[in-house]
Amino acid sequence: MPALTGASSRTRVWIIVLALLLLGGGATAYTLRAASGRESQADKSAAPGFTLDGHTGALYVRSTETGRVARVDPSAPGGRVADGPVCDRFHAAGGTALCLQRRPGVPARSYVLVLDRRLREVRRIALPGIPSRARVSASGSLLAWTMFATGDSYARSSFSTRTSILDLRTGYLVKNIEGIPLTLDGHRYHAPDVNYWGVTFARDDNRFYATVATGGRTHLVEGNLGTWSARALRENVECPSLSPDGTRIAFKKRVSDGPREPWRLYVYDLATGREHPVAERHGIDDQALWTDGRTLAYGYGGGVWSVPADGTGAPRLLADGASSPTIATEPDKS
Repeated sequence: MPALTGASSRTRVWIIVLALLLLGGGATAYTLRAASGRESQADKSAAPGFTLDGHTGALYVRSTETGRVARVDPSAPGGRVADGPVCDRFHAAGGTALCLQRRPGVPARSYVLVLDRRLREVRRIALPGIPSRARVSASGSLLAWTMFATGDSYARSSFSTRTSILDLRTGYLVKNIEGIPLTLDGHRYHAPDVNYWGVTFARDDNRFYATVATGGRTHLVEGNLGTWSARALRENVECPSLSPDGTRIAFKKRVSDGPREPWRLYVYDLATGREHPVAERHGIDDQALWTDGRTLAYGYGGGVWSVPADGTGAPRLLADGASSPTIATEPDKS
């Protein structure tokens, strides 16, 4: 091998120096991006002191302006304390909170964040899709969420969803409940277009209700986690919400085939099979919340409203510029 000349030695040295600079720059850039990501995620967390603790019965909502969860408090400036985590969907019960965060980028991706009663993150799950529905059982032990897999609106015919259930007692996660054996019209039913969304849990932490769509129709289904089975109960029911006493279900009923306000908010009695509309006459595209045994809360027109569940009265604005209403509750021991 020929000996290196002075010029070629200097060239080799400069190449090595340049390579080291590039490698160092890349590492620095990676470190800065990672730090930026941590700071960005930290910015999405609840501020210290913003918790569910000590606020049983308080109404929490998601601010449509900032995306942060806020506690409605008439004595606070602006009528709310808005220092909660950033969420696209939020629900809490039994000292557990569920926060769905849309992540930037294409295809659509999201984080599912499980939070404790101080709204500190205890588990994070990365999943594809756009956040749609979120529910926590009364005990705080079971969580369910729905993501749009394709599409972003229930008013359109071209959408599909993935609904998941997480049991915090065991840590077991069902990423998509579409595989649950379904009984429809008294027979086991199989179809490639089966879609579930809008889970609501019974107090026994075993039964749940949800919407299933197939063949162009929607049905209310009752599911059983213990036997891992589901059966259809009634047609034309979407986004069910079970009352605290387990006797009634608030739901969206399709009353029009048009794209503008196709639903009305109804209440269904599980024992008698009778249903009635509530006094809200606008088209509600939300999974209503029972704030108690007599009243429903829901998002509409950029605000959170309430209405009596028995069909009397009139809608009342609870919080402007808000969505995702939830009531802070202690763990249900029944």
